[in-house]
Amino acid sequence: MTQVQDVFCRYEKKYLLDEAQYRAVRKAMAGRMARDRYGRYAICNLYYDTGTFELIRRSLEKPLYKEKLRLRSYGIPNPDDLVFLELKKKFDGVVYKRRTELSYREAQRYLLTGGTPGETDQIFREIDWFRRSMPLRPAVFIACDRTAYFDDGGGDLRITFDDNLRFRRSSLSLSKGDWGTPLMNPGEILMEVKIPGAMPLWLGRTLSEAGAFPSSFSKYGVCYQKYLSRREGGSACA
Repeated sequence: MTQVQDVFCRYEKKYLLDEAQYRAVRKAMAGRMARDRYGRYAICNLYYDTGTFELIRRSLEKPLYKEKLRLRSYGIPNPDDLVFLELKKKFDGVVYKRRTELSYREAQRYLLTGGTPGETDQIFREIDWFRRSMPLRPAVFIACDRTAYFDDGGGDLRITFDDNLRFRRSSLSLSKGDWGTPLMNPGEILMEVKIPGAMPLWLGRTLSEAGAFPSSFSKYGVCYQKYLSRREGGSACA
């Protein structure tokens, strides 16, 4: 198994922008932020939860500590493509993300049958313990189209813009395509500011002048509140 571990500890601030606010932020970013080498790409996520959506219901209660388990790919994966198995935690406003990289074939085998990959480490064992602590199963597929930027001056600031957010409750596999029912209104863009410390003054000033304020927007949370909570135990909704 080819395995790369990533551990993130950072603040993540989300802003739901309209087109005018988006243009204002992009203008302010000129000369400060550079687009990453991947350009615009699709992010596909398969969220795991209990049959009664215990994890997302607990998360929406805004506890001091919460967790989510998901399988993520960049684009639609083939069996030998690498994907990320991620345990995302949030404690007192700080996001801690633990993730391990597996081939899609290995990830499917593990998540469907519990078959352990040939090599494991502390991060995988932490994810495995969480997965086995409750009866988790695929709950919803959520995808978006993302453009990401990083600090051109070498700082830790990262800004992403997500649009065309969509979901489905059927065909719960990353390999079944990135289609789904829209979750956002036309023209809406979700901006995420990811940084280990304080936000730069230029960005805070730009957002304030544009009338853009932090949002508690959660992709899985919005999907649950708008669609899944009305269909618990029912048929697929997309």
